[in-house]
Amino acid sequence: MMKSFRKSVRSNIVAAFYGVVLGLLAAAVTPAPAISQTAGQNPAGQHYSSREIIDAGHQFFGTTTAGFADVIERVFADSGQPAAYIVGQEAAGAFFGGLRYGEGTMYFKNGGSYKVYWQGPSIGFDFGGNGSRVMTLVYNIASPNQIYNRFIGVEGSAYIIGGFGVNYQQNQNIRLAPIRTGVGARLGANVGYLKYTPEPTWNPF
Repeated sequence: MMKSFRKSVRSNIVAAFYGVVLGLLAAAVTPAPAISQTAGQNPAGQHYSSREIIDAGHQFFGTTTAGFADVIERVFADSGQPAAYIVGQEAAGAFFGGLRYGEGTMYFKNGGSYKVYWQGPSIGFDFGGNGSRVMTLVYNIASPNQIYNRFIGVEGSAYIIGGFGVNYQQNQNIRLAPIRTGVGARLGANVGYLKYTPEPTWNPF
């Protein structure tokens, strides 16, 4: 009975912790402007150049440092030109097991834009929480509905350049390259997956 009580208290503490992290993120990060959804797909050959992504990233992150340009050049060397990208913000926390929640907007080269939410669990030897802005490059996607799925982290793909962290995620042929600021050691200290959805949900599974 005592063991069950302790487990219940620990679960309540962890749940409260994640609530505090999300609350701090909502207060500290300015939400992106609401953009209405527009119909359409991404025709073959319509991809973003590295210059377009660098310009969009500088505007989103509010920085003109060389670090972001360096990480984009590395991602382009690995995966080529993306068909779409997502910009948004997220909150993450961990106590051995972790959770990550985020929201943003996905943009296609043809002008289509779509609201995207993501959530997922992680495991690893890290503690604490953080909120960050995220720019995710999206590869091999033809329809916006293809993003609404689970994407598993690619083993050994995490690295940090100039204060920006990158780790690849994949589901069949679609590959994602989330670029985060201020992630520190949390980037390489955990593994897991993210589930992308058209509507917000608290269920990370």
